[in-house]
Amino acid sequence: MSYGDAMNARVRSEERRAEIVRAALEVIAERGYRGASLGAVAERVGLTQQGLLHYFPTKGALLVAVLQERDQWDAVPDTRWRVDLLASLVEYNAMRPAIIQTFSALLGESVTEGHPARAYFTERYTRVRASMAEVLRAEYGDRLPNGLTPERTAPLLVAVMDGLQYQWLLDPESVDMPGAFRDFLRLLGEEPTDRD
Repeated sequence: MSYGDAMNARVRSEERRAEIVRAALEVIAERGYRGASLGAVAERVGLTQQGLLHYFPTKGALLVAVLQERDQWDAVPDTRWRVDLLASLVEYNAMRPAIIQTFSALLGESVTEGHPARAYFTERYTRVRASMAEVLRAEYGDRLPNGLTPERTAPLLVAVMDGLQYQWLLDPESVDMPGAFRDFLRLLGEEPTDRD
């Protein structure tokens, strides 16, 4: 096999892997991780289950590829997150309901013992909270106007982002996800009120 043939084969293999990951995203969005089968994913891309196993040897390996792909879409290369970019991310998420549905379904399922995505989400939330604390510190310093530290506020920020996604997925006509998130950001910047 020539170098050119080898490169073409590698490109075709990478394209096929990407096609399988997209199909897995769709199947997981429709059925959840536990309800999604390798056979259903294989059928969607015109492979046998054995053929799919050539690219992803286990369902867990395919799940990790799906989650990594999703994280790539949210990456901001060569820059740090800023509060205004977080609002843009929420707006972007509102344009891709299937991805958000898949992520939310996997997140919900991952809280069960033994789920293959549990470690991924646990580690991801540790990173995301630390990242959000940095974003808040860059914007507000060591204390937000409401008196909380960035570390105390970061879990709340993440909870609002993810909680809004669930509400929006359930009733997109009633929940303005980007608008509600911008409202929350305004709350972060408000001075605390004195209470007598």
